[in-house]
Amino acid sequence: MRLLVKAAATVALAIALWALPAFAQVPPHYPGTICFTQTFWCWAPAAGPPGYACACPVQSPGGWMWYPGVLG
Repeated sequence: MRLLVKAAATVALAIALWALPAFAQVPPHYPGTICFTQTFWCWAPAAGPPGYACACPVQSPGGWMWYPGVLG
């Protein structure tokens, strides 16, 4: 019985943690100075109002590209 309770608690905890969105650690910043993409963040090339479109530079085998994001 104890094993079943521990197993149920472990499964419940795993489901709760899986449901939480994953956030990268972001340093303290003024609003609108960080560009958030779906998988990472970068310092915004130009600050602006939070929620506006931005892009992060990413180096690829073919050269530099801009990955779209949102200011935050």
